[in-house]
Amino acid sequence: MRPSRRALLTATATATATAAFAATPTAPTTTTSHTDPLRTGFEQLQASGYTALHGRRVGVVTNPTGVTRDVRHIVDVMHADPHVELTAVFGPEHGFRGTAQAGGSEGRYDDPATGLPVYDTYLKSGKPLADVFTASGVDTVVFDIQDVGARFYTYIWTLYDCMEAARLAGKRFMVLDRPNPVTGRAAQGPVLHKEFATFVGRQPIAQAHGMTVAELARLFNGAFLAAPVELTTVLMSGWKRSDFYDASGLPWVPPSPNMPTADTALVYSGTCLFEGTNLSEGRGTTRPFELLGAEGIDGRWALEANRLKVPGVRFREAYFAPTFSKFQGKTIGGVQIHVHDRAAYDPVRTGIALLVTAKKVWSGFAWRSDHWIDKLTGSAEVRTMIDAGATTDEVVAAWQDELKAFQKIRKEYLLY
Repeated sequence: MRPSRRALLTATATATATAAFAATPTAPTTTTSHTDPLRTGFEQLQASGYTALHGRRVGVVTNPTGVTRDVRHIVDVMHADPHVELTAVFGPEHGFRGTAQAGGSEGRYDDPATGLPVYDTYLKSGKPLADVFTASGVDTVVFDIQDVGARFYTYIWTLYDCMEAARLAGKRFMVLDRPNPVTGRAAQGPVLHKEFATFVGRQPIAQAHGMTVAELARLFNGAFLAAPVELTTVLMSGWKRSDFYDASGLPWVPPSPNMPTADTALVYSGTCLFEGTNLSEGRGTTRPFELLGAEGIDGRWALEANRLKVPGVRFREAYFAPTFSKFQGKTIGGVQIHVHDRAAYDPVRTGIALLVTAKKVWSGFAWRSDHWIDKLTGSAEVRTMIDAGATTDEVVAAWQDELKAFQKIRKEYLLY
């Protein structure tokens, strides 16, 4: 981690931007109320009449989740409002309007609804992405995407890459905050080791980070960017760290095709680890990441997993036939995850317990040959420990020191 001097520089830059933002009485507040209904960062910005964006040429990094509570897209809302000059849109993985599957994007096109140019950011970073911002002609980049709380969900690294590119291109950067749908109570799981950095983990944060995107932006700016970007964070009001998404009153829009519900997000930071195995992680079913399985697995897996008495969750013997991805069109056996106590549930521990028991009961268990599991967990430690016969408790104990170190740094950047 970088020394505190960097954090001080970042805090100064952010405070300067925020002070200007708050100069008008109608500006969005940076304090939260636990009695008022939740208002997102965009709702706060809109209520101010977009004061912080007056006189700026604005580009928005967003996807289908960038909606108001009456499910209008913020790009459509801003485009129709004379108080803001919206001139470009930047689309991440899956695209701005969400037409692309995993590992895809929409490319460069003009949006039929607004006529605005849409630029593709997917798999771009550094100078190539900075060149995209320069070519667009914007002077301020605004980020508004719903995250799901997991390190390997790529939108937070789109945020990171866009912040770095904005810095290189000399652009201002604004983050409109939204809830972490699985709460912001605590960080969980192993911390990424830098030598395993990829687009599913650029920097050393925990597997389930327990932060909002605005908090992550502050962390990135203070600890990880080569130098801080001029950053403004527009906070929510009425959000508590203990709130799950259903407490927000906001509509759920799938952030990606295989994240259909907030229940999916609840389990994702643990069961996405099955992407690193030869088992299905439930893609091609109506319950991705809640259904797991493979040919040759039967009820013994659910029995073994339930014997561990993992807090907050039970496992049901399940059979399903994925319509695409692994085992497409084949009926396979496995488990369905049923979370009965969200407050007690630890998704990362659950994911490890399921890996340990799957390997124990199914002789066909194998890691992906490219060791993708190491990219997802952030090191080779989880894989090698499970291969050596470690228990769930032993695997979880192995990352506690690095998690405590991350939690200490994380605390400096929390806003609620």
